[in-house]
Amino acid sequence: MVRMGSVIAVRPERIAEYKRLHAAVWPAVLERITASHIRNYVIYLREPENLLFSHFEYHGDDWERDAAAMAQDPVTQEWWAVCGPCQRQLDSVGKGEWWAPMEEVFFHP
Repeated sequence: MVRMGSVIAVRPERIAEYKRLHAAVWPAVLERITASHIRNYVIYLREPENLLFSHFEYHGDDWERDAAAMAQDPVTQEWWAVCGPCQRQLDSVGKGEWWAPMEEVFFHP
């Protein structure tokens, strides 16, 4: 199991919409998350900085394959198209990244 954390900004004028969308995530999106071996997925909002923090556990054995399957899923692509305009990338993201990955510096089980 690998824990993964990432961060992205949320547009202040779209926070209510983002919350509404995530209060009723499409079932097919949730199924794809599970099929990609992702568990305990949580997104936190920090205001007034308007940052979203994502954390999940990956329980598979080939992250690149599972991430690619998610990215190729038509319903997930549609979900990202709906949620994407609510978000704003951080200036520090690398090429091909949307959410900025974070380094785990502490864990206490």
